[in-house]
Amino acid sequence: MVAMNFLAKDASADYILTGSWGKKAVKEAKKSGNVNIAATMADGGFTRVPQPDELKLDPRAAYVHITTNETIEGVEWQREPETGGVPLFADASSDILSHPIPVDKYAMIYAGAQKNMGPSGVTLVIVRDDLLKRIPDGLHTMLDYRTHVENKSLYNTPNTWGIYIINLVCQWLKDKGGLEGMQRENEAKAQLLYDAIDATDFYRGHADADSRSIMNVTFRLPSEELEKKFAAEATAQGLDGLKGHRSVGGIRASIYNALPHESVEALVAFMKEFEKKNG
Repeated sequence: MVAMNFLAKDASADYILTGSWGKKAVKEAKKSGNVNIAATMADGGFTRVPQPDELKLDPRAAYVHITTNETIEGVEWQREPETGGVPLFADASSDILSHPIPVDKYAMIYAGAQKNMGPSGVTLVIVRDDLLKRIPDGLHTMLDYRTHVENKSLYNTPNTWGIYIINLVCQWLKDKGGLEGMQRENEAKAQLLYDAIDATDFYRGHADADSRSIMNVTFRLPSEELEKKFAAEATAQGLDGLKGHRSVGGIRASIYNALPHESVEALVAFMKEFEKKNG
């Protein structure tokens, strides 16, 4: 819907690629208009976000698109890129509500609820009012953002149960000290895990230190055989879902908001014991 609404046929949009979800966004955008890859970290295996001098931004672009957190590669933007006045769009599906976001820096933020907000089937969209004037006429009704704005997201019967759960999650977040409190918890969980990775040569983090995700910690072991053994033995001990995505392999620990600190402590203890036996 993003490109359908905001990328005119005779225009171009800038996409910054830091991982697999950014690549998928480009694929969809190309169905609507022209795409300029302003930067791609593919050659390095998607281990980091680009430096400012690596961005080849078009000042006439309709918008600049980023994926704030790449779940598969474990790469996250620590600060927003400077776009020189071009509207900044973001897919924030996997780190929304994990920390405060300077919403005023974005023209549009969209995010699926399924990671930190609530159940799948609900999407959050924040769009700057002035952008609505850019939407072309003739779009299918449900694919036109103006439909949902004008009808206060009630054009069709919404996922009422999903919205109710999101309300409960927001109350839970407030009790934890809001987004600032949640950020402190998430950073503490991630630091504990990254410290365990950095303390030894047996484990090797995938993402560069200045681009590490606090939601998805990705790392490798000395061999694929050991990685398979690690994932299997971890699962047997109740530490499930650690096998890395099939496109990159390795190990991935997803430590979203709902995961308690004690779970990360258990994983770190397992990692130390596994290294003793296999290092």
